[in-house]
Amino acid sequence: MSNSIRGEYQAHGVDAFYEQHGATYRNPHEPIVRHLVQTSVVAWGLDISHVLDLACGSGEVTLALRALPTCGQVSGIDPYTAAAYQERTGQTAETFTFEDIAQGSLTGRQYSLIVCSFAMHLIAESWLPALSYHLSQNSPQLLVLTPHKRPDLKSAWGWTLTHELLHERVRARLYNRT
Repeated sequence: MSNSIRGEYQAHGVDAFYEQHGATYRNPHEPIVRHLVQTSVVAWGLDISHVLDLACGSGEVTLALRALPTCGQVSGIDPYTAAAYQERTGQTAETFTFEDIAQGSLTGRQYSLIVCSFAMHLIAESWLPALSYHLSQNSPQLLVLTPHKRPDLKSAWGWTLTHELLHERVRARLYNRT
């Protein structure tokens, strides 16, 4: 593997990267993820009684949440890293893709918070409105951690940006359902 995951994405594509490395994946920015998740929950008083860890990787967000005393149930979804998530968290992750969710695969489910870490910027722009809308039907709040300024979620898609933190060039953005 090259020095950066971004380099691997560019050289081989996201799907090929995870086909090869999904079972052993670890986010190299896990300490930053942990800091941003825990700081956001405390600073913004987030309800973590029933959280969806979307694009859960090897459980970085799930483990950060479990370390907090108010953590309830955390469920994971990731089409690529289910084995890595199971190994680290002891939980099974569902394997829905962003496209599956954009087509309604989570219809009828409710979460107190959805957290998507280091992944939402990877979805094709054409899928982002439908994905955003469907997620807004599943939770009143969405916390996005991203090493970019993307994604730019629009209020027409169901969300309003209410808070943002920046830590070591990674953003934590809290969106409330409109």
